[in-house]
Amino acid sequence: MSISLLGLHAPAAQAQSDKSRATASSRAKKAPAIERSAQRRSDARQAKERRAGKPRQTESSASKRRTTDRGRQAALAAGGVAGGAMALPLASASNRGQVSRASLSPESGPSSSQAGLAAEARLLDIYRLIGRGQGRQALEHAETLVRDVPNFQLAQLVYGDLLLAQTRALPTMGQAPGDIAAKAPQRLDQLRQEAEKRLAALRERPPAGTLPSQFITLPPTTRHAIAVDASRSRLYLFENGPKGLHLVADHYASIGKLGSDKRLEGDQRTPLGVYFITSRLEGRQLTDFYGVGALTLNYPNEYDRRLGRTGSGIWLHGVPAESYARSPQSTDGCVVLSNPELQSIIDRVQLRNTPVVIARSLQWVAPAVKEPERRSLSNLLEGWRTARASGDINRLMAFYSAQFSNGGKDLTQWRQLIERDIQQVRGRDLQLKDVSILGWRDQSDVLVVTFGEVAEGQRTGAVKRQYWGKEGGLWKIFYEGVIG
Repeated sequence: MSISLLGLHAPAAQAQSDKSRATASSRAKKAPAIERSAQRRSDARQAKERRAGKPRQTESSASKRRTTDRGRQAALAAGGVAGGAMALPLASASNRGQVSRASLSPESGPSSSQAGLAAEARLLDIYRLIGRGQGRQALEHAETLVRDVPNFQLAQLVYGDLLLAQTRALPTMGQAPGDIAAKAPQRLDQLRQEAEKRLAALRERPPAGTLPSQFITLPPTTRHAIAVDASRSRLYLFENGPKGLHLVADHYASIGKLGSDKRLEGDQRTPLGVYFITSRLEGRQLTDFYGVGALTLNYPNEYDRRLGRTGSGIWLHGVPAESYARSPQSTDGCVVLSNPELQSIIDRVQLRNTPVVIARSLQWVAPAVKEPERRSLSNLLEGWRTARASGDINRLMAFYSAQFSNGGKDLTQWRQLIERDIQQVRGRDLQLKDVSILGWRDQSDVLVVTFGEVAEGQRTGAVKRQYWGKEGGLWKIFYEGVIG
């Protein structure tokens, strides 16, 4: 079968496909005789068992096979569209070792959570097999996948296409019986979009050793970081180790129905910016709609408020038990993942200090490229620290924007608070611990800086967060507050 969709082809599959169709056709012609023979053997066996006093079985092997076939056809009828089961040159990405998630073999006997976590990798393995013209192996893998993860609708539909391809040529993958297509055209289109996003994520892997440009400085105490590429419907999870951040997993994710760049409450868009996980909600605290749980984000942040953006309740959450995933743009603004993948994140990340960057399109850069910016911004923050420790209020206030605001306090009121704080410190040195610097750029340049402020002689101190913006080419603080 020459598999093509959206202009992507796999001519290498043709010879294998022709052979498969010929074999399938031969099997189809022989099927009635084989079934009659199987039925006769089954009847003879049952007669022998009755004579031996064994209870008669309620279903013959041939009948069981027919039931299995009907189940396969039911999967096909559920929407016989692979939604983008495209034969792509996927093997090349695999050979370069760019895909870190290994698929589980049928013999491994995965638990439901393990099977769900590896489901996408297994689906991509099926696409690779299709691309290499190995239709029979692809069908076997698909059958195992839909058995292990029965609510993975896209996998069910790929399986349906592969079943059809055993009996007749498919002009394109993504075929559905006319009555099915007429009843659910929107759902079929959503599944095609989902397949496109999943396949694109495999083809367009981040360059090895690179990070999203927003990650400037993260301390060792920040164990994980998350970045979401809204245009690719992809969430990336990073781990902070001895050598810094490195990518450990990435997952398909759904965003707002009307895309990204949230501005108003109820606009069904996902916000863009730098956020932090503030709390964790267990599945038992929520309705089934949210799946296994949720991680809440601090939207709107102080930059959002400065721009007059409204809304609330932006979460990372799961899906109802009957579903494995949602279509790429199907939420009211949240970022939604499959339950097994969300659970793997919930089990790892910390509250309060785990950053979540949501960008329209992530820009990946080598850490060395960011080093000059990192040094410059560290020096900027050091200048603020020494000014505060010096007790020179005028020197310190030069770092603050005239548009500064914190909870209704303007710059004049904030100056009064700082003067009282400086008097309490009484000339003691001030140290900044666990400094985190994240950058953001859209309408203007913004820095989100978090640190622990510890005065000399003390073991702990307040955790503060500052938002810096560019004014006349200079960085100025337009928000500062204690977060813990």
